Amino acid sequence: MPSVRSVSLGFWIGTGSRGESDDEAGLSHLIEHLLFKGSSKYASLEIDQIFDAMGAELNAGTGKETTSVYARVIDDHVDTAFDVIADMVFQPALEDVEPERAVILEEIAMYEDDPQEKVFDVLGEAVFGEHPLGRAIIGRADVVAGVPVPEIARFYGSRYLPSNVVIAAAGAVDHDAIVALAAERIPAAGTSHPAGLAVAPAPALSGARRRFERKDTEQFHVCLGGPGLSRHDDRRFALRVLDNIFGGTSSSRLFQEVREQRGLAYAVYSFTGAFQDSGQIGLYVGTRSENLAEALSVVEVELERMRREPATAEELLRAKENLKGRIVLALESTGARMNRLGSEVLAGAPLLSLDEVVRRIDAVTIDDLAALADSLWSSEHLSAAGIGPDEARFEQSLGAIAAAAPAAGVEAAG
Repeated sequence: MPSVRSVSLGFWIGTGSRGESDDEAGLSHLIEHLLFKGSSKYASLEIDQIFDAMGAELNAGTGKETTSVYARVIDDHVDTAFDVIADMVFQPALEDVEPERAVILEEIAMYEDDPQEKVFDVLGEAVFGEHPLGRAIIGRADVVAGVPVPEIARFYGSRYLPSNVVIAAAGAVDHDAIVALAAERIPAAGTSHPAGLAVAPAPALSGARRRFERKDTEQFHVCLGGPGLSRHDDRRFALRVLDNIFGGTSSSRLFQEVREQRGLAYAVYSFTGAFQDSGQIGLYVGTRSENLAEALSVVEVELERMRREPATAEELLRAKENLKGRIVLALESTGARMNRLGSEVLAGAPLLSLDEVVRRIDAVTIDDLAALADSLWSSEHLSAAGIGPDEARFEQSLGAIAAAAPAAGVEAAG
């Protein structure tokens, strides 16, 4: 990107919470934290000081299927950033484990106190059941607190191998220079896929479930959703258009009807997620107890409307232009380009040109949307998740939206 002086650099590792057993739940996230606690060449404080001295940003993230360590630096400092991150990823000390356990336990506690975030994992459990895709990425407190250090090292060693890592960069960077840095500073990559990385295939989902957690909150936090499309499904472009119309923008049906017209919620929106062989669709609404029944009644009306008439010609055109505009604007960001490169290459997905992406969005028809609305958003496929003070009110307010059995409630201190 010749118009910028910055470089976004990321190391993408093919490991995440999906690849954990119940006894390992949280190890991917714990190791991501431990990468910052020092490496063979750099102490923890040195890592912070080096990036602060460069005026750079260094961060990391753990997902269901990937872990990434990434930085944004000016072009003069790419070599230094690469050297530090490579040592963090491939030669971590895996020391100072106890303080980092405590940090993550605090993070879990913070997460438990945030029902607006936690409800999405409650929905994941409702949709995917006991499969790892239904488990919170952050992991379980008992695993984080008690897993022995040798087990952490074993888990790390089976995943953080060069053959399971993609390096991506975007901005004021030369491809050949990055390749040379990789050849010089990274252990020789094996040709075979790392052992021990097999993950359970996505479950064959049938029917819907309800999950509820009682907590003394001011609002009810409610999600409805079900299985979606994999990241390799050609219908994903139509799904993005449908999501845009239904609840993905401020002019969307959900936002206008629930918030703008009736004032029943501050936050209301739909969303999609994609994995290698599965996906998830859903919606969120947060509202006070006295508004819950009315808000969910409006949601039910909009779900039925989507199944009956997924888009008008005007909505279809506006959604397509919105998506194309957002894609073009995102590609002006070095970070967005780096994320696209790293995640797509790691997943074995084709790197489509901007023209091809635009072509596929333009090709979406109302019939495409109708087929998705009917198959993905039908009531028999919709699971429901809620966090709030009264399970009975949650059940009563759901009405006929989700065809699942009554919620499996979980008590929680408020």
